[in-house]
Amino acid sequence: MLVGMRRFVGFAAVLAACAACSAEGSGGSAPSTTTPEGLKVEVVASGLSHPWDVGFLPDGRVLVPQRPGRIALVADGRVTDVEADLGDVEARGEGGLMSLVVHPDFATSRRFTTCFNTSSDVRLVTWELDGTKATRVKDPLLSGLPTASSGRHSGCRMALDRDGNLLIGTGDTARGTVSQDKSSLGGKVLRVDLATGEGVPGNPFGDRIYTYGHRNVQGVAVRQDGMVFTAEHGPDVDDEVNVLKAGGNYGWDPSKGGTTGGYDEDVPMTDLSRFPDAVSAVWSSGRPTEAICDAAFLVGEQWGSLNGVLAVTALKGSKLLLFTVTQEGGVHSVAIPSELDDTHGRLRAAELGPDNALYVTTSNGTDDKLLRITNN
Repeated sequence: MLVGMRRFVGFAAVLAACAACSAEGSGGSAPSTTTPEGLKVEVVASGLSHPWDVGFLPDGRVLVPQRPGRIALVADGRVTDVEADLGDVEARGEGGLMSLVVHPDFATSRRFTTCFNTSSDVRLVTWELDGTKATRVKDPLLSGLPTASSGRHSGCRMALDRDGNLLIGTGDTARGTVSQDKSSLGGKVLRVDLATGEGVPGNPFGDRIYTYGHRNVQGVAVRQDGMVFTAEHGPDVDDEVNVLKAGGNYGWDPSKGGTTGGYDEDVPMTDLSRFPDAVSAVWSSGRPTEAICDAAFLVGEQWGSLNGVLAVTALKGSKLLLFTVTQEGGVHSVAIPSELDDTHGRLRAAELGPDNALYVTTSNGTDDKLLRITNN
């Protein structure tokens, strides 16, 4: 497939084809198929701190939210701080300033939306950008997403679906009952109107919730045909890639139906014994976990045999995983390019740019970078 790419097609890598949900061990390795080409990795910008997302503006500039509570504006490799009132951002543990989505009508509205922790919740705020200054115009767009004092499992990843609705993957704040509780917005994927923050007509429960029973959603990727894939952190075993089904329960319940106090992480990521109708993962890491993060589809003829592949970043694993997915949403195989296998540290954001290159951020804490990845 690529020079230096190693492909593994063990049990965990073919879970989707088998329609299984979790693996007790990690997959083995098989020899890669090589071609004369490899991936090209370029540094677009540096000097960032835990950049969480990437948002492309029509004029070619890039907005990059950073977890400590800053937004960078990147143009021609230069980084400028956006002037914005981010004083209520609470950066603690895994939480802080997280995802960002540029509105489709940005050329006229100048609007983008961010998601961040405050002292009391996780909330979405919509901004209007004028030059290098951003002003709040919808504050909040949506509030009341649960938060944890430690910042643990404060995930908030946003993406637009094919109809322009806002999808929001959230974390369970490491509380045992949250994921299965439909009165809570934690441990869910929400689907809301980008302009109002209200639930979209046709949502399965008549509110903002689209799916539930998640542990900590870190990535949301929408394929061209509208199918939505998520990347989700497991505990000590079984990171998951899931395909969303409206109203689906994804089977995470560390409270065991409210019978166990605290947060029992020994339960399965998808507990089919407790929830026989839970939606099985299409891929599971087995052990060890990679702490998979954001996800994006590679699109364009320049990607060659990688056209249509799902690219997923990994934090703990410090790598990029490339999933070959079937039309039905299964995972056929997984590959790891050597150019992004423990070469740049922890990888977080993944976004396809207007040039169809893949843009990825590092998340090492100091001198983090925005990377541009192409297929040579």
